[in-house]
Amino acid sequence: MRKVLIIGVGAGDPEHVTVQAINAMNAVDVFFVLDKDSAATELTAARQALVSRYVTRAGSRTVVIADPPRDRAAADYAGAVKDWRDERTRLLAAAIERELGPDGVGGILAWGDPALYDGTIRILQDLVPFEVIPGISSVQILTARHRVTLNRVAGAVLITTGRRLAAGWPDGADDVVVMLDASLSCRRYRSEPIDIYWGAYLGTPDEILISGRLDDVIDEIESVRAAARERKGWIMDTYLLRRLES
Repeated sequence: MRKVLIIGVGAGDPEHVTVQAINAMNAVDVFFVLDKDSAATELTAARQALVSRYVTRAGSRTVVIADPPRDRAAADYAGAVKDWRDERTRLLAAAIERELGPDGVGGILAWGDPALYDGTIRILQDLVPFEVIPGISSVQILTARHRVTLNRVAGAVLITTGRRLAAGWPDGADDVVVMLDASLSCRRYRSEPIDIYWGAYLGTPDEILISGRLDDVIDEIESVRAAARERKGWIMDTYLLRRLES
């Protein structure tokens, strides 16, 4: 019976790929890659570099699938995401049926950890038997680089998106990790006593780190972020907000 391995490969540093992930990569017959056909093809090249570096078995190959576009400005955001995932599922199902033998092993390399804001598990849920190999997430790299803990003593941590943060500060939360924030929604909280630990391209040679009181560094973050996005054509960043005791 064919199956697919969803393999977490960390946020970009090849040394963050676990031994379990390397072993899984060496069990794969066909790697499936959804390529956005844009500046982000740099990410596709990075995945292929990992395969070249760690896969020692002969005969494995890579199948590139054109990733369908997503309407990021749609009024019905949830509906647009569903339509996009449905189309991704259709394309991936067709590729698996066409390229993977009845007893073959497919592989999908997921950035960070497959369980954290990655849609691959949802796509494969009703498609084919699959296994998940965890990876080091950008959140772990962020806190390691800034040399801070994710939580404070006896405290909780909330992980959310920029879209949800823009709707309001999470009730009862003092430590908030924000991902997928295209517009730096934290700016609206700059007058409050909050520290920010921000990082972009974590785990790669292009890594950028900025931290400090939110009001003091948000303008710098916005400027640096805009310049980096202009230079590379894409950006992957995340940050931790830590509300200070008043």
